[in-house]
Amino acid sequence: MKRAAPSSGKVASKAKKARPKIPEYHLTPSLKDDSGEIIWPAPKDQMERARNFIQRCASAGKKTLIVPDKDADGLSSGVILQKTLVLLGLRPELISAHLLQKGNSIHTDSERQAMAAHEPEYVFVLDQGSRKSPPVIDRPHKALIVDHHYAEEDDFPEGSEHVTACNSPPVATSSLLTYHLCRTQGDLGTTLKWEPPFPDMRHVFKAYTKKSLTDAVAMINAPRRTASFNVPAAWKAVTAAEGPVDLVNHKELNAARTEVQAEVERSKLEVVLVANEGVRDPPVNIIAVLKEVADRAPDQTLRERLGQSFARGHKEASGGIVPVDEFEELMACMEVGKKPEGTSPRKKKDAAPQSNTLMNYFGKGSTTKINADQ
Repeated sequence: MKRAAPSSGKVASKAKKARPKIPEYHLTPSLKDDSGEIIWPAPKDQMERARNFIQRCASAGKKTLIVPDKDADGLSSGVILQKTLVLLGLRPELISAHLLQKGNSIHTDSERQAMAAHEPEYVFVLDQGSRKSPPVIDRPHKALIVDHHYAEEDDFPEGSEHVTACNSPPVATSSLLTYHLCRTQGDLGTTLKWEPPFPDMRHVFKAYTKKSLTDAVAMINAPRRTASFNVPAAWKAVTAAEGPVDLVNHKELNAARTEVQAEVERSKLEVVLVANEGVRDPPVNIIAVLKEVADRAPDQTLRERLGQSFARGHKEASGGIVPVDEFEELMACMEVGKKPEGTSPRKKKDAAPQSNTLMNYFGKGSTTKINADQ
């Protein structure tokens, strides 16, 4: 049977839009100093001060507290530092680790009290993000902040030293920064090309398969995603591991990953996508966008009421913990759910609307705090 000739009134389907070509991460242009040397992974003066701080800590032989973030990047940073301090001569029994409770930051009063209870002379805060604040704890101490999240020059606790990769593209993870300080796979992903300025990792990839490294990262991240938020289990496992295989075969980490996978299968997957690099013109700065939206609020006190944890993280992926009422007010400023002007009425024969929508996502039961990652 012959096919009917296409009607002349029908419009030919549009060609698919070419996918924007995004350059390899390691090719991100680096900044250079006056002598032409690349500033990476952090400014040279910050790197030198941080290395001297680590040396002084090891030589002092005093109580030391390590405060790493809960994910693979933060925990890896902490373990690299811990092992380095021991190799430099600091007795292991003088080193403690403090892991934050779910939903807290190092600025939360209960966490500051818990850190102070260790009575540390030296405090290392790793991959926690940073902001201008009082001293890390309310007792005499020396603190070093090691980070890669976006921060202004004065966005650090009073009296602390800091080294940050946030202004030295391509931005290194906190674990990679710590690795360079202490001379490593965090949240750079599995597709990153380990080309300059990143270090030569060929010896690592010869010793371990990419799958074992990827699986090890997944295992480290699993406990923080469970209902029990068992980050101490991940810290204990990473501290004791001799290699990625130890993590892949770790009984407690496997149980956590199984729990997470079962929960993902049980619940309907919800994803909020935000287009940035490759879709809009540079520079991409979600932090600045969020702050601009808050500044446009009818009530000019919104920005202040959102608190110091609002619009933190990275220019490409910002987040924060804010009160529910203020979050809803921010969503109203963003006009989430508002029908664009000039849209045509829905045709009767349109397909059934998607049930799992952005409005459904934001309209679900609220809690006392909302962690909104974009």
